[in-house]
Amino acid sequence: MKRVLKYSALTICVIVIGIIAFITAKGYIMYRDALKHTPPEQVIEQIQSDENYVKIDSLPQLYLDAVIAVEDRRFYWHPGVDPVSIARAVINDIKSMKLVEGGSTITQQLAKNLFFTQTKKFDRKIAEMFMALRLERMYDKDEILELYVNTIYFGSGYYCIREASLGYYGKEPHELSDYECTMLAGLPNAPSVYSLDNNPELAAQRQRQVIEKLVKYGYIDEKEGERILSDAP
Repeated sequence: MKRVLKYSALTICVIVIGIIAFITAKGYIMYRDALKHTPPEQVIEQIQSDENYVKIDSLPQLYLDAVIAVEDRRFYWHPGVDPVSIARAVINDIKSMKLVEGGSTITQQLAKNLFFTQTKKFDRKIAEMFMALRLERMYDKDEILELYVNTIYFGSGYYCIREASLGYYGKEPHELSDYECTMLAGLPNAPSVYSLDNNPELAAQRQRQVIEKLVKYGYIDEKEGERILSDAP
């Protein structure tokens, strides 16, 4: 009986390893195809030449801190892929038997938005990881964060931080108040749901989550968080 169980366990391990190897190979091929079709340098240059592109030095520090706090708190320490987040996501995905949580870093999200579809597939997730590692070799962290906020969707047809700032508040990004910074930082998580034009109440709930993260990770204290919320128009 023990021998049967031993061989059964071994068989399962071999199958699992085979599946992982197959998905990884498919993901790598998808990544290589993306490189051939859309060279990263060409894509990035096109983004940076857009009239709405905003340099990171022109963005409020609180906005940048809020983005990192809610999207990827270990952004400045990982190489583009965060093993801790991936492990947590894998456990949750196994429990649900589908890809419900990706554990994506900011770099992975940038890679996905620029080079791949939004379809939730395991091989696309692997391709995204390969591309994220490549982007981290090509650009420094501030450049990646800058590219990210200039390419994410904020709802209501706004596809970068400048469009969102002008569209929702009628001002340039450097003019945003702390209240507006924390509001905009939360929208890309689910832009259609949190759009200020469609669901201001849900957007406000998301903003509270952003401020809670800022407090939790030491960017601001609770008193400062309360002050920010009190500045609501």
